[in-house]
Amino acid sequence: MTVKAITPDYHGEMKDSADHYRGQQLLYIGWDRHLMFAAPLCIPVPPEMPFGALPEAVLPGLYGQHPDFAGIDWGRAEWLKGGQPFTPDPARSLAENGIGHKTSLRLCTPDRPGLAGVAF
Repeated sequence: MTVKAITPDYHGEMKDSADHYRGQQLLYIGWDRHLMFAAPLCIPVPPEMPFGALPEAVLPGLYGQHPDFAGIDWGRAEWLKGGQPFTPDPARSLAENGIGHKTSLRLCTPDRPGLAGVAF
């Protein structure tokens, strides 16, 4: 992540670098057009976790209370990584999918365009 310092001679320790998370990395994840959650969530995850564990084991605990979550067709789900279209391999780890510390993922669900079908 690029840092823009106020002065050219600024040097400081990054307090949120990956080495501070005991083998975990931070992952920002948001569900587009589902504003019951106002901002992306930031969660610690192990880099060796398979991507397929996100929709199966992690996201139900984060978004499962949303009335549209249970009806997601994961075969049609679209992902953005750093704002760019991304097709993850569910069997490969987060690291193998190029998901590093503080990566931003966005979930887009065309079959679920927003709470009760109301998309903004």
